[in-house]
Amino acid sequence: MENVQAIKQRFEIIGNDPKLNRAIEKAIQVAPTDISVLVTGESGVGKENIPRIIHALSHRKHGKYIAVNCGAIPEGTIDSELFGHEKGAFTGATNTREGYFEVADGGTIFLDEVGELPLTTQVRLLRVLENGEFIKVGSSQVQKTNVRIVAATNVNMFDAIEKGKFREDLYYRLSTVEISLPPLRDRKDDIHLLFRKFASDFAHKYKMPPIKLDDDAVQLLLKYRWSGNIRQLRNIAEQISVLETKRDVTYNALLSYLPQEGSNLPAVIKGQKAESDFSTEREILYKVLFDMKSDLNDLKKLTLELMQNGNTGKVQETNKGLIQRIYGNGNGDAEFEEMPRTEVYTPQPIQRSEPVEHHHDDDDDNYLFAETVEEEETLRLDEKEIELIKKALERNKGKRKAAADELGISERTLYRKIKQFDL
Repeated sequence: MENVQAIKQRFEIIGNDPKLNRAIEKAIQVAPTDISVLVTGESGVGKENIPRIIHALSHRKHGKYIAVNCGAIPEGTIDSELFGHEKGAFTGATNTREGYFEVADGGTIFLDEVGELPLTTQVRLLRVLENGEFIKVGSSQVQKTNVRIVAATNVNMFDAIEKGKFREDLYYRLSTVEISLPPLRDRKDDIHLLFRKFASDFAHKYKMPPIKLDDDAVQLLLKYRWSGNIRQLRNIAEQISVLETKRDVTYNALLSYLPQEGSNLPAVIKGQKAESDFSTEREILYKVLFDMKSDLNDLKKLTLELMQNGNTGKVQETNKGLIQRIYGNGNGDAEFEEMPRTEVYTPQPIQRSEPVEHHHDDDDDNYLFAETVEEEETLRLDEKEIELIKKALERNKGKRKAAADELGISERTLYRKIKQFDL
């Protein structure tokens, strides 16, 4: 069995961090078996090296090694990619196709980003892990495969299980042995070593002298968070190697290539917080609706009471105040649909057994109210609305804003009414 140092040289793994060495040791120990392995760690830490080591040191090393990025395959085709399909199984399936599990029979499959698998595919994968059986899409024939599965993910699997995005039984089948790789920020002693290796590689690739960091730049390199881990460090080394005219890189020069953490990147909102914010907004909306309902009930109650007392002038004044409170003063752009409010509406029209005497007493509120109700009954609502808009426009010499103020509605609503009635 090869030792850790020999494996690192063979697979060009740079670093002497104890956690890294322990991960490689576990990969060496588990390689001769057929145990399923789950590799965890942040994006960019080099998880793809572990399944390569396991395959190379196993008895399957002469078989096929297939790496599959589960997050890059559309949900509708991933079952076909992994397990194959029969001719005519779906639109576009013009031929029978072998899936990865059939092609890699006797070898190793590396399922990268396994946490992105759809739940239906997880059920199929669980069957392969338990008894080596799978069924092609569009087929009813069970097939056998002898494949070693190594999976990797950068998500918290326990959170995914709790949210119902990943099957708990599949997790325990995949993680018979779990190998965790540390993030680059926890490998302080390896950061400068890796940077120098990348700088040397790019100098050879682009045929130029390698770049060198001064002491202040090295300290900046070590203190930086490296959210993208080794992948981000490699990209920075390549940028500086190509773009810097001077081979000696200073603190300020290096700083100009490092993105400021959190300034240029989208904000990440955790699901729990987002759900909490949504609940708060929903509660506010419910409160507004309940307040509006209460205002409308108050309006009906006050109108009925004042009508019974015969004080129609006070009814109109009360109605106007409550309507402004519910709908606004008409100056804002956002409003609810305004209703004509020059006359008083009552759900119980006044019943008279005798004809009304036309004595036109200005102090007779009952007479005025009865006359108003008769007009409401003889005119259609849209006709009354058109008449009121025309009168308001005539009185204000065609000025829409003044007419809207008189009608108690916004100018935008008046303009919409003018277009609606073709005035």
